[in-house]
Amino acid sequence: MKLKHAAALVTLVVVLSGCAAGTETYAAEEAGFFSGVWHGWIAPISILLHFIIDSDYRIYEPNNTGIGYDIGFYIAVISGFGSLGLRRQKHKNKAKKKSKD
Repeated sequence: MKLKHAAALVTLVVVLSGCAAGTETYAAEEAGFFSGVWHGWIAPISILLHFIIDSDYRIYEPNNTGIGYDIGFYIAVISGFGSLGLRRQKHKNKAKKKSKD
């Protein structure tokens, strides 16, 4: 079972790396709002790719449309990491309620 999870994780990282910021995907056209959202969602994976595989991977696409890309990127980063924080807080509250009972 653990082997299946590891294989799924490796496959996911490889698939997502093709859409990472800083690759040559946006050489002809600028990255827009939805690309910013996508790059914000895969930012943690992009960090790992940058440090482990190749330093050419970037978290943020420099060839972008400006404020539209920025808004999409930050919405995705804040919603992704913010939701993890809310989930952890909710989990802690449930554990405290159980221990009080």
